[in-house]
Amino acid sequence: MKVVFFEDVEGTAQVGDVKEVKNGFARNFLLPRGIAGPTTSTNLQHANSLAKKEARRQEKLDAEARTISERLDGYTVTIEAKVGDQGRLFGSVTNRDIAARVHQTAGIEIEPHTVLISEPIRDLGPRDVSVRLTRNVTATIVVDVEPDEESKPIVEKLRAEQAAKEEAEAKRQAEEAYAAGEVPPGEATGEQGDGEEPGETPVEDETTE
Repeated sequence: MKVVFFEDVEGTAQVGDVKEVKNGFARNFLLPRGIAGPTTSTNLQHANSLAKKEARRQEKLDAEARTISERLDGYTVTIEAKVGDQGRLFGSVTNRDIAARVHQTAGIEIEPHTVLISEPIRDLGPRDVSVRLTRNVTATIVVDVEPDEESKPIVEKLRAEQAAKEEAEAKRQAEEAYAAGEVPPGEATGEQGDGEEPGETPVEDETTE
């Protein structure tokens, strides 16, 4: 059935759209609720008038949102969290936490559902997060999750252990490469002869008798 929409239906249509929909969807949902109607000339004119009114309203919302977006775009929100022995967060950081922190630090009130994260954050570190202020205006903020004071010693220990592992692995790989003859002597460990440049052969001092 072809209908004209009097209201927005997310994922389906916007006010003023004329679309073909399934008969059951139209008769059981759209028509009884007044969300859409048959494509008569009267309904089309009514929907067109509603669409123009909605466009003006949306433009006003977008203008206000662009002002907020200029303040938010690139803004860094720091959230402290408790960390366990494996470096993972106790609990998680949700869109509600982020919205509350933005309000607290930037003085900008945003709805939690506008903070677009696919799932709660459970790891330390920064990441970009989109905030959909309106359907047409989006800002990108940086959410940086850091350990709280109680957790900082745990994180410092884990980072030191990770750095030591990476250093040991790099040394092991260099030694294997040297043993396989893939690098010249001395380059595997970064060592060179006493005061000699790489590849330089000592020259004996010739004394004329």
